[in-house]
This record gives sequence, C-alpha cells and structure tokens, in this order.
Amino acid sequence: MTIAIIGAGPGGLALARVLHVHGLEAVVYEREPSRDARGQGGMLDIHSGQRALREAGLLEEFFAIARGEGQDMRLLEPDGTLLLQEDTPDDAPLDRPEVDRADLRALLLDSLPEGTVRWGYAYRSAGDGVVHFADGRSTRYDLLVGADGAQSRVRALLTDARPEHLGQNSVEIGIPDIDRTHPDLAAMVGRGNYWVFGDGISLAAQRNGDGRVRIGVNFYNTGEDWFATSGIPFDDPAAARARLIELLPGWHPRVTALIEACDDVVVPRPLTTLPVGLTWPSRPDVTLIGDAAHLMPPVGQGANQALLDGAFLALALAAHPDDIPAAVEEYEREMFERTGAAARMSADMQELLMSPDAARRLLEFFQPG
Repeated sequence: MTIAIIGAGPGGLALARVLHVHGLEAVVYEREPSRDARGQGGMLDIHSGQRALREAGLLEEFFAIARGEGQDMRLLEPDGTLLLQEDTPDDAPLDRPEVDRADLRALLLDSLPEGTVRWGYAYRSAGDGVVHFADGRSTRYDLLVGADGAQSRVRALLTDARPEHLGQNSVEIGIPDIDRTHPDLAAMVGRGNYWVFGDGISLAAQRNGDGRVRIGVNFYNTGEDWFATSGIPFDDPAAARARLIELLPGWHPRVTALIEACDDVVVPRPLTTLPVGLTWPSRPDVTLIGDAAHLMPPVGQGANQALLDGAFLALALAAHPDDIPAAVEEYEREMFERTGAAARMSADMQELLMSPDAARRLLEFFQPG
C-alpha cells in the first residue's frame, strides 16, 4: 500500500502518525521548503480532536504543551461594558485547551519516522496512479490523500466545488511580548480570549504561548472587494492601524489601545468556506481530509475535524489493509456525516456572530437561561 499525503498540516500529519502506530507507512509531501519556512499561525482550541491524538498515542504529550488557561474568556461591548468573564481554575479539566499551532505541528512531526515528510514538493497534478510535482519530480501511489488546505488542488480530482467568500473580512495584527511591553493591556486581555462585539464588527484578541497577543479585527456582512474600498493602506502599517481605529467609531479607548500597540504585521484575510454538507462520489484511489474536504467558518471546528479525519482514515485503512476502496468508502461515509453536522453548527455560529446584537446573543449562548 503506497499512500501519498499532500500537505503537512494537522490532518495530514495525524493521518501519517496513526498509520505508523498501526504498522502502515505513508509519505507526506509538503510544498514548504522546511518545517521552519514560515510561521504557523496562532492558537487552536482542541476539544473533539483529542480523540485523534489519543489514537496517535500522543494525548499525554499534547496535554504537556496545551494551555489550560487559554480557556479563559472575556466578552465585552464596544463601550467597554464587560458582559462575561470566565477564568479557568488551575486544576480544571483540559476539555478545550488552547495550543500553539506550531507546537501541535512540532509534536506530530517529531512523532514520525525520519523521512516521512518530504519538504519542497509542490503538487501539480495526479492521475493513473502517479502524482506530479511542480519541479518535474513524480511518484506512484495506491492512495492519494489531499490534505492541502482551503485552496486544495487535489480537490479538483473529486469535485468542482470551490471555496466561496463568507461575507467576512478580517485584518490580522498583534502585540509581541505583551507582558513586558504593555503590561496594562496584558492584564486587560487576560490569559485566554478577549472578545469585543459591536454592530457588524468585532475584535478578537488571543494570548499565544510565545507571549504574543494575536488580534483579529473582523468586518461582517462585507463582500469580496471590501478591502479595495476600505481605505486601509496595508503598505503603511502605522496608517493602517490608524484607519482601523477610524473604522471603530465610539469604541472605548482602552479597546482601541490594543490596535495602537500592535507591531507592523498587518495582514488582510478574506474568509471563505465550502458548501455545507459537501460530498462527492467515492473514488478508490483519492480522498480528502481537513479544509480540503470541508472548509468551515473559523469558529473552533476546523483543526479538530482535520485531526479526526486523519485518524479515522488511518483506522479505516488499518482495518482494510488489502482493500483501499472499501477503506475510503468507510472513511468518507463517516466523515460526510460528522463534518456535515460540524459545518452546520459552524454556519449557525457564524450567523450569530454576524448579527447586530452578537454580543448579547453570545452571552445567552455561553450562559443559557
């Protein structure tokens, strides 16, 4: 059984690891030139995905790098009114701990035999049991797994579906080493998540394990061309921060002080999703996992579902080592049902976030009754 996995994200690495646990080997092809070629993003809220880490034999190691205090939450209105504050006791169960995406990736990478991940392999095309890479190299496969994310190129082998704009555009900024550089803001944000929701706009600040606070300013009910008309000069970070504050009229100065304190990393992020409940006719030699299969709104499901995809596909292959088509069908049947439910839940949460009274509705969600 020759298994080629395209993409070294959480799903692809979880697949390779659980296969290895069951005595089956795969090769992960990643277009990045090395494991440290770029930053891996912020924190992940890992809950249902813990099942996958248990199947990978890595749950205890995961708990060692997870941040239980990352479960803390503060919810505010733009005028500074504190609606909710939840502080996690030090001995609380790690039901939904936060973990740095880079730390989780390192945990999975280090659990794999040397040579499992091949760096610098950019997928170009595949067919007839051969995958071709951009530099002219190629390799044979019995099963090709697209774990290549939102803009998956493997997806085209199975479906014509493409990500569509979600109606949300975000600007990513951040404050490095906040405890040293801005201790007052560090105390305000707290140890976990700090959310401010206004009418069609939100600010989400999240404490990362490396001391950086990662901030997203989100503009809801906006179109694909919104950045072009927003007046945010992304080539001038100081002016971009000033423009972001202009777009938050009436917000409390303590909240906008977070934007003022940010460094010069200002990144526009238009958000997209795949159709809820996306399926495709099963093929015996190709399948998808993670965002390649079911890109959802960023409300805490994506990484968890990707980890579960990888683990469950590996378990299906281990149960049917001589029948890849049967394993693929078994995996896809379960995955379609599981991720369809998760996508519907994510879409409902996204609708809540985009509502004019999102702050109050979130308060009711977290404190029903």
